[in-house]
Amino acid sequence: MSAVRAPQTGQQLPTRLRIIHGAGAVAFGVKDNGFSFFLLIYYNQVLGMDAGLVSLALLIALLVDALVDPLIGNLSDRTYTAWGRRLPWLYAAPVPLAFAWAYLWTPPAGAEPSFLGLVGIAIVVRLLLSACEVPSISLVPEMTQDYDERTTLFRYRALAGWIGGLGMMVLAYTVFMPGAQGLLDPDGYFAFGVFGAVVMAVSVIGSALGQHRLLARLPAHKPPPFSLKTAFAEITEAFSERAFLILAAGAVAAYVNQGLIFSISNYLNLFVWQLTREQLVLYPLVLFASVVLMFVVIGPMHARWGKARTAAFTAVAGAAIGFAPYALFLIGAWPPAGSYPSTLAFFAFLLFANTLGVVSMVSATSMIAEIVEAFEERTHRRAEAAFYSGNWLIQKCATGLGIFLTGQIIAFSQLPANAAPSSVDPAVLTRLVLAFGGSAVVLALAAAFWLIRFPISRQEHEARLARLVHHRAQAHASPLDEAARADPEGHSIGA
Repeated sequence: MSAVRAPQTGQQLPTRLRIIHGAGAVAFGVKDNGFSFFLLIYYNQVLGMDAGLVSLALLIALLVDALVDPLIGNLSDRTYTAWGRRLPWLYAAPVPLAFAWAYLWTPPAGAEPSFLGLVGIAIVVRLLLSACEVPSISLVPEMTQDYDERTTLFRYRALAGWIGGLGMMVLAYTVFMPGAQGLLDPDGYFAFGVFGAVVMAVSVIGSALGQHRLLARLPAHKPPPFSLKTAFAEITEAFSERAFLILAAGAVAAYVNQGLIFSISNYLNLFVWQLTREQLVLYPLVLFASVVLMFVVIGPMHARWGKARTAAFTAVAGAAIGFAPYALFLIGAWPPAGSYPSTLAFFAFLLFANTLGVVSMVSATSMIAEIVEAFEERTHRRAEAAFYSGNWLIQKCATGLGIFLTGQIIAFSQLPANAAPSSVDPAVLTRLVLAFGGSAVVLALAAAFWLIRFPISRQEHEARLARLVHHRAQAHASPLDEAARADPEGHSIGA
């Protein structure tokens, strides 16, 4: 167990520490935004690779990365250095990650991109990002045991991640690809990659430095030597935790839906809503406003309904609000696409739909922290990184399926390559919207069905913490202490 002393229930961490810890998630936001919003359209519409092949390459990379993530989590839990369990990872991985990220956005010289080349570099980027994010996010259960404070830390992580991703989106629209062709302009993607690489490295290393004094110490216990057999046994044991299995079932549907929505957004914005370059600049600002709104409302929602009910309700409500504009578009009750009334109405629906969607995802992520103590009570062993790497395994596999699903929806709709937004056949748009909307609503309902069944409430978590405190006190008590408890009047054992 780490030597970082977790504040007890009701105690709060300093705001400065919350911000510094959350800043490490900026790198994840840059990566997630690039993969979800730009990579498919860049390799498909700009470089000319078939959309189905691009989505397949990204799916393969995600699956390989996801299978390795639990090993990264196990290694992080077992790391034993004078700088603790997590800091060595946060110092070693960011620089190689930056170089790999920049290379991903380097166009091939005089040729179409290679399918195997895309698979390879995508795997490298994702593995190095995992080596940053898994140790960083695993610090949350170590830093605090408080039910609400954990949500606060994840609020800051979510806000920082969205700032990183949306900041890159704004720069893409206004600085890196500002010409008449917009996102279809091949120039600027390399600069987009290089700048993002610098942001990634600075955010992770800066966050680690800011937490160094708190975390840089030997863990309390030295783990046994690493072996694959032991690692897989520990991973299997952790993943068999009932609460984790229930959460995982809901997370699969939620992350598939997230991957679908993110990766298809640029297609919908360009071809359905026909957003101009100026309107596209407002799009990330609306998303950022929705994350700020999440930051404000999630705490009161958890206080009233708890994490599980909040996650389930907002998953369904967000999907319903998000699909409403598309339903109105299909029945002809929507203003002309590209007009200001259309754009403003779409942004209004987007604001609330994305707020609820982010509330659901942050709630589910925060729920994982409570599984750590449930596992500790059952096995007397903590495995923070194992559970968060398991969540990443689910997220990456499911997000990859979502991106793959986007590629298949694009192919099913028969959207032509290099198409002009205003010249697409309405029948193509109808197929595109129906396939997207139907998939999103079904996935949201499936996610809510499982999330509402998560078995750890606030009351159960706090009762478990009390039991763990009692157990730890007994485990560390000296024989004299035990004798004193057995004979409170101070009589000798042989009296």
